[in-house]
Amino acid sequence: QVQLVESGGGLVQAGGSLRLSCTASGRTFSSYVMGWFRQAPGKEREFVSTISWSGGSTYYADSVKGRFTISRDNAKNTVYLQMNSLKPEDTAVYYCAAQLVTASSYDYWGQGTQVTVSS
Repeated sequence: QVQLVESGGGLVQAGGSLRLSCTASGRTFSSYVMGWFRQAPGKEREFVSTISWSGGSTYYADSVKGRFTISRDNAKNTVYLQMNSLKPEDTAVYYCAAQLVTASSYDYWGQGTQVTVSS
């Protein structure tokens, strides 16, 4: 079992920055691919970014590419999402998720953290 706790959300003006953190319980954090997803009001949850177990590979949705950066610190059991040049359309609840490297889907999800970008 892995428990994920996100933090770092809040209210920011357009063009501003936020850094989200997601800390995992357990001692096998490096066995998991980590991802960030988001869900805006009235919309389906969408993929934002993912990072491999080592941090050596990262992927981004086109909508955030060049503005968001995902990273991880396996010693701290934490994955980060640095969000720069935020836009009102980035407003959503952001969730982190964990996928065992041998699995085909994300098995564990955090409770989410609200990000609101004002225009």
